[in-house]
Amino acid sequence: MSRSSPASPPASSPVWHPFTQHALQTDFPAIARASGVWLETDDGRRIIDAISSWWVTTHGHGEPRIAAAIADQAARLDQIIFATYTHEPAEQLARALVRLAPAGLSHVFYSDSGSTAVEVALKMALGYWASRGEPRTLFAALEHGYHGDTTAAMSAGARGLFSAPYEPMLFDVARIPFPAAGSEQATLKALDRACRDRSIAALIVEPLILGAGGMLTYAPAVLAAMAEICRRSGTLLIADEVLTGWGRTGTLFACEAAGVSPDILCTAKGLTGGSLPLAATLATPAIFDAHYATDRRRTFFHSSSYTANPIACAAALANVAIWETEPVIARVEQLAARQSAHLARLAGDRRFTSLRQCGTIAALDVAAQDAGYLAGVGPRIARAAAARGVLLRPLGHTIYVMPPYCIGAAELDVVYDTITSAIAELVAP
Repeated sequence: MSRSSPASPPASSPVWHPFTQHALQTDFPAIARASGVWLETDDGRRIIDAISSWWVTTHGHGEPRIAAAIADQAARLDQIIFATYTHEPAEQLARALVRLAPAGLSHVFYSDSGSTAVEVALKMALGYWASRGEPRTLFAALEHGYHGDTTAAMSAGARGLFSAPYEPMLFDVARIPFPAAGSEQATLKALDRACRDRSIAALIVEPLILGAGGMLTYAPAVLAAMAEICRRSGTLLIADEVLTGWGRTGTLFACEAAGVSPDILCTAKGLTGGSLPLAATLATPAIFDAHYATDRRRTFFHSSSYTANPIACAAALANVAIWETEPVIARVEQLAARQSAHLARLAGDRRFTSLRQCGTIAALDVAAQDAGYLAGVGPRIARAAAARGVLLRPLGHTIYVMPPYCIGAAELDVVYDTITSAIAELVAP
């Protein structure tokens, strides 16, 4: 037995929580209800959800139009095999996604999470090249990237803490250095070199901001330049918009800011406004046509039991209707402006470094701390914030604020006041 392992776990709930070390955390407050930006525990405490419950809740918890759509659909059709049949919510949603997504994406494949949307994208890319008889079997991906926890998605993500125990399952990728400010040309040159040997099937990127890698931001011009290198070399471009889609970076999809239309786009999280699990992988006609044949061996062999679940599709359609009939972009812009003002206020505080923002997402690092996901200051900040009624979940020494778009100015003030008071308690000035 490892010296760091307790003799035996305490008798408690049988639930195994994600990304949680149960030997260090034994208390899991029960959330009984939620509305807007507020969570409420079963004993009546109220908590501001400053991270959109792991980045999924866009319009706010319990959004009435989405809740009504879920209830209505559940009463009419709850589930049907999608390999044999279709249904109207899936058909309508696919048409809406093609209408809203960057130009050129014409086909929609449904799955049930961001990670599986990425798995689908990677398999589509390999199927495309296999159908052409070209030996392109490698992927390129950005350093520090994160694309999910299933096998292929984890392979495309950064190697390290999250993936080390599972290394025997993973395949190699061409790792491109992150385009940090001042080092963009090194990134572009490395990508160009990787794509020249014609073995790279696709480049997969999180557009504009790398989420779990530390909320690292880069400029739209860099994304456009990477897309151009892919275009010149014939390399497919996969945009992992699982986090960045549905307004997080300031536009509906982050690719819009760079004028980029990828070959494949992955969306999840905010697709249903954060109400139900649903994902979609959008592809160009060329990707679809490569799998279109009377030869059944060229079928795209992927599915899950709940592919295109009608209730989840109805929730996503309600989300689309909100985007098309309400001033969501105005809310996004207002939230982005408020985030900027708070970051400006903290700019002179030496306890914070690397203040950065991408649309509605704000991030800053705690100075003079161990870096990385396991930095001890992260859990301490989370506990201090929870005691003050704010949900934060720092990525190690990186604090980020990514609230639902409905958050008010006073509530956002509370979030930032909580950050500064927690840091004053934990870190010397």
